[in-house]
This record gives sequence, C-alpha cells and structure tokens, in this order.
Amino acid sequence: MNPELPLSDELAGVFARMCGLLLSEETVGSVLRLVTKLAQETFPETAGAGLSVFDPDGARVTTAATDELVERADRIQYETGSGPCLVAWADRTVVRVDDLARDTRWPHWSRRAHELGLRAVLSAPLVAGDSAFGAMKVYGARPGVYGPREESLLSMFATQAAVLVANTKSYTDARRVSTRLQSSMRGRDAVNVAKGILMAQGHVDERTAFLQLAKTAEQRRQPMLETAEDLARTILRPRR
Repeated sequence: MNPELPLSDELAGVFARMCGLLLSEETVGSVLRLVTKLAQETFPETAGAGLSVFDPDGARVTTAATDELVERADRIQYETGSGPCLVAWADRTVVRVDDLARDTRWPHWSRRAHELGLRAVLSAPLVAGDSAFGAMKVYGARPGVYGPREESLLSMFATQAAVLVANTKSYTDARRVSTRLQSSMRGRDAVNVAKGILMAQGHVDERTAFLQLAKTAEQRRQPMLETAEDLARTILRPRR
C-alpha cells in the first residue's frame, strides 16, 4: 500500500462495493469478514484484526476475526473487563498501544497479550449516529508499527463497519418485530374464531363466549391461544 495515499484505490474500491447493498445477516457477516481481512492486509506487520460487538444476549463477543489469536486476545479483555478495545468502545475514541511490554494502562491484560506474541494494538470505536456498537482493532507483531496515519485509516474502516453493524441490527430488530406481530395477529384470529364457535353453539354473547374460553384454558392449564386452536381444530376438522 502506498504510504503517501490517505486511502488506497483498493480500499476505496472495497468501500464502494459496500454501498447500496441490500444487507441481510449473511451479507453483513461476509462484508465484515472482508473488512477485517483487508484491514489485516492494509496495516504493516499486523498479526490479526477483528470486531468487538454485543451478541443478542448482551455479552461482548468478537466477530469477523481474521484468526484465533485475535479472539484469544479479545477474550482476555472481556474476562478482565479492561483493555484498549473496551476503552475505545466506551470512550468513543481511537486507542493506540505502541508497546505492550512497556504500556502500564492495563498491566494484567498487556502481560497476557504480550505472552501471546503481540506487541502493539490499535483500536477504533464503531459509532453510527448516537450509538456505539463496539470496536474494531488490529494487533501488531512488533512494537511501534502503528502511528497517526494508521489511526486515521482504522477510523475509516471502523466507520464503514459501524454502518454495517447498525444495518444488520436494524434488519434483525425489524424481523423480530414482524415475527411478534404475526404471532399476535395469529393469536387474535384464533381466539376470535373460537369465540364465534362458542357463540354459535351456546347462543351466547361475545363476552360470555370469551369467559367460557378462558375458563376452559384455566381448567386445562394451557394458554388461551392453545385452547382456542384446539377448539377450532376439533370443530372445523373435515368429517369423513
């Protein structure tokens, strides 16, 4: 990569490919892996790259890591609750470690990461709008391999990755809401059908039919939706 260029043609081309994608979870995962792989190739003497994000259960995890070394170094941060990636994430700022053997900010993590063969770290926050989704990081095999220019470059990578993470979160949230809505509508329809059956059978009003359905569900110790569906299946089953 030409050190005189703030952003290489290759990097610009990859970012251009990301624009306008109709992102599904699978597509986002593929593009994030592409971003971290390109980050590893872009930064000299980088041992690996990855992203720290929240999983669906709210735990910090590493995704799109280029190798197991990144996951191991990140796992130590999550276990100890300290480290450059967590600071970058929390403070929304780029964090650089020039030499793990000399840095004193996170002594426990630095010592263990150094034992893995790592010497330098650069981490940038994943920020989209008002939300910080995580952090992107590159780990160096030698001390002093990252400087101000690399900080700017990683910030560009992180900006693109943040948009992708935000998109997949929106996609997942929308799908979850759609599923709940469909389930709610299905439940409402099933209960209405069951009430209609009871009204026709007993010549009762809607309120009485609902109370009968609720009492049956209580006696069977099952959700009202399940009771309503059982009733509908029994009555509407085709006769032979």
